[in-house]
Amino acid sequence: MGCVNIRLSFFPGYQRFLHSTDYDSFFLKTVIWSTDSGVKITNGSSINQSEVKTKASKKRMFKFHQMKHIFEILDKMRCLRKRSTVSFLGVLVIFLLFMNLYIEDSYVLEGDKQLIRETSTHQLNSERYVHTFKDLSNFSGAINVTYRYLAATPLQRKRYLTIGLSSVKRKKGNYLLETIKSIFEQSSYEELKEISVVVHLADFNSSWRDAVVQDITQKFAHHIIAGRLMVIHAPEEYYPILDGLKRNYNDPEDRVKFRSKQNVDYAFLLNFCANTSDYYVMLEDDVRCSKNFLTAIKKVIASLEGTYWVTLEFSKLGYIGKLYHSHDLPRLAHFLLMFYQEMPCDWLLTHFRGLLAQKNVIRFKPSLFQHMGYYSSYKGTENKLKDDDFEEESFDIPDNPPASLYTNMNVFENYEASKAYSSVDEYFWGKPPSTGDVFVIVFENPIIIKKIKVNTGTEDRQNDILHHGALDVGENVLPSKQRRQCSTYLRLGEFKNGNFEMSGVNQKIPFDIHCMRIYVTKTQKEWLIIRSISIWTS
Repeated sequence: MGCVNIRLSFFPGYQRFLHSTDYDSFFLKTVIWSTDSGVKITNGSSINQSEVKTKASKKRMFKFHQMKHIFEILDKMRCLRKRSTVSFLGVLVIFLLFMNLYIEDSYVLEGDKQLIRETSTHQLNSERYVHTFKDLSNFSGAINVTYRYLAATPLQRKRYLTIGLSSVKRKKGNYLLETIKSIFEQSSYEELKEISVVVHLADFNSSWRDAVVQDITQKFAHHIIAGRLMVIHAPEEYYPILDGLKRNYNDPEDRVKFRSKQNVDYAFLLNFCANTSDYYVMLEDDVRCSKNFLTAIKKVIASLEGTYWVTLEFSKLGYIGKLYHSHDLPRLAHFLLMFYQEMPCDWLLTHFRGLLAQKNVIRFKPSLFQHMGYYSSYKGTENKLKDDDFEEESFDIPDNPPASLYTNMNVFENYEASKAYSSVDEYFWGKPPSTGDVFVIVFENPIIIKKIKVNTGTEDRQNDILHHGALDVGENVLPSKQRRQCSTYLRLGEFKNGNFEMSGVNQKIPFDIHCMRIYVTKTQKEWLIIRSISIWTS
């Protein structure tokens, strides 16, 4: 019997597969086949499968080339006497090959399967709060936590402002008592009536908590009795998983655990404070306060009446001096829980603000709160961060009564006139002004002015000042369809080195002021920045 030329026709598409350079589709099918045999991954899953597949991909490709090589050997078989024997051997080889591929892939994927299970667990924890992300504006329910009151007197009435602090045991340094002391010492007797301080001792070490509570009750007993100071603790059983979390930003595992727990600490603190006051400000446990900070905050809030805002910032550092409406606290608490393992809390705040449609940061200068700690609560590492905009003494925020502003100068982009009159860290910026150009403020109602201060230029653009100009005040507003303006003006003085400042204005001006005007007395080549216009009324 002659030699028989036998092809592996029993393997569907074998010839196309053998001579094709596009192995991706076959490899993908093999991956899906072997994965489905070991771990079920449903369509539409949000699990990151690429990370799981990458580890074993090199070994699978090696297996793939092994299989191709075997097929090529089988294809060269020519002189076999019995088709049935050859067919049986071919089927047997392929069967054993696939069994080997499945068994070894199962072994290779053992660690990957564990990764899938862990990832699924973490995502299920987040999925508990997915509905809040879909509609943050309607979520106002409290998180179900039974707090332990470590030192507290029942709150008799709702206050104007709650100051929240979360604290854990530090390896080096302890600044909590100094922070509490600064809050009370920098507040007047009248201000103390309008604030409450809530301290969340978030460490799971009960001995440390007991020792801190003892120190607090000894030093601040009268504030506790007056209902101005409460010390609480959220038990550990309410916390989500804190081990084996996603290592975003390539952070070490202990760093991820620390910042993730910190997010939950803050979430439980916010949840507790939701109904204690009208407004809430977050501080860290190593902060020094400015004198009469509450009065300054109240002035700012009053000046923004009718303006939409989510977060006001009174410090540029971390999670210090961030002010919220108390009715937003439940949503913020749920938000921090929902994404507790994703990123640090101060990064999450930026996203929260944006989700509630506040596009830009609203930060006030000078800062009301200063970081004073030298050692971080994370591992006791050095942390020398300071807010260079902080002023501790003689802080006096201007009144800046409601007014309309306009200028005939050529405004650059969106640096409009109103930005110079705001307490926010913004400014007016115009192209080179000419003689006779004006910048006018028309007050809604006549006012008595005690002090005026106008600053031009910035640190990085020190030449964009008003080189030649004067400041006038006016009375008798004329009716106009286009814009209101005063009929007569009285000159108060000239700008010096780009600045103007005068106190006792009410003693020099015999009339109530309707308008204030910056007047350019000489054309200049430089652009003009008006950084701030501050007005104090009597």
